[in-house]
Amino acid sequence: MWQLFSDNRRKKILATPFPSAWEGHIQNNIQYYQHLNNEEKKRLQDLIQIFIAEKSWLGCNGLELTDEIRVMIAAHACLMILALPNDYYRNVESIYVYPTTIFSPESSIGFFEVSTTPVQGAMPILGEAHHRGPVILVWDVVKKETRHPEHGHNVVYHEFAHKLDMLDGSADGTPLLTTPEEYQLWVEVCSKEYLELCSKVEHGLPTFFDSYAATDEAEFFAVVTEYFFCKPENMKHYHPKLYQVLQDFYRQDPALKVFTNQFP
Repeated sequence: MWQLFSDNRRKKILATPFPSAWEGHIQNNIQYYQHLNNEEKKRLQDLIQIFIAEKSWLGCNGLELTDEIRVMIAAHACLMILALPNDYYRNVESIYVYPTTIFSPESSIGFFEVSTTPVQGAMPILGEAHHRGPVILVWDVVKKETRHPEHGHNVVYHEFAHKLDMLDGSADGTPLLTTPEEYQLWVEVCSKEYLELCSKVEHGLPTFFDSYAATDEAEFFAVVTEYFFCKPENMKHYHPKLYQVLQDFYRQDPALKVFTNQFP
């Protein structure tokens, strides 16, 4: 019964044509959109309409939410699940958007605690994904990174990768897969790549991925997802096995699309 209600509700959402202004926001800002075929563009538009309608949106610290903000965030999030079942963000209920970088509260020493390390000051937050809570994003960072995918950073891809990781109940760097063979290959490839990255970071050696990916397995998955969609050709060249694992999971090959469109 719930599925029927959901389907009927979504049919009503999709009965409204995709606004031309929304497509303008996507065409003018998201390069990857140009590499999609017409069928993929239509599916993406459907996902965006459903995503925007079904999620709760909140502008924080005085930010007035506009269609541009919702569409840009939704487009990136939905690009990730373009070839996946459309319930993969069932654990996303709310998106909180701040106008600019926010800072976490400074940590303090408890009354009965003895400090063994320096007290941590306020930390800048560009985005957060809470296991049973909202996705938090900073709008000026979203805009900046959208315009420069060549840098390999995209906070929307990053935080929604965390949400995909959390679908199986834990944020451990392994998203919800379908077969034991997929899990085995994922562990073999990703563990090797992660440990190699950690070793290079520890010894101060250059790395293809941002060193933040060495924080833990969850951050590794989020960071390599950014590179998979932002710098697919480079990633496929330098880390082909890892690229293949992500290609199998997301069921997309961004490097092929970019290559095909550049060299017809």
